[in-house]
Amino acid sequence: MVTNLKIFLFVFTTFLFCNYDTVAQNKRMVKSKSYQILLQKLLKHDVPEISVDSLNKIKEPVLLLDARESGEFNVSHLNNAKWVGYKTFSMDSVKNIDKSKPIIVYCSVGYRSEKITERLLAAGYTNVNNLYGGIFEWKNRKLDVYNENGITNDVHPYNSTWGMWLKNANKVYQPSNILMEKK
Repeated sequence: MVTNLKIFLFVFTTFLFCNYDTVAQNKRMVKSKSYQILLQKLLKHDVPEISVDSLNKIKEPVLLLDARESGEFNVSHLNNAKWVGYKTFSMDSVKNIDKSKPIIVYCSVGYRSEKITERLLAAGYTNVNNLYGGIFEWKNRKLDVYNENGITNDVHPYNSTWGMWLKNANKVYQPSNILMEKK
């Protein structure tokens, strides 16, 4: 009987983990499994999300809103992005934007941009998505970022803890006065 129970538990556990891995693979929008696990736990996933690959394939114009702090934005940002900030975000910064215009909000990993996306949706914007994985995943996919001089490989990693998730970029920690926001 103990042997039968062990076999059952082995088969059940194997099925569970194999099935979970298949489901996770289908839902994974970032390359790194560990980054995916972090994002699954960090984000609430209560707003529409778009993957880096999907955004990169869009041909029609979309408005990119950068929800990082100005120092992070100045180091680099997605091409033609508009800075709106996070701590300093105000609905006044988007008041002249058509509420049906396609908007993608991003930050470093997607946490701050998820919060701004929530606010935009609550204000009646109807076509807003959070960039899943943020600018970190954008660079992890070896896509271009820009600063005032054009294409750059520099990205502000927020801090050294969050910077571990950023690959394929030159991590620039200046300005270093960017403080962690409280939830």
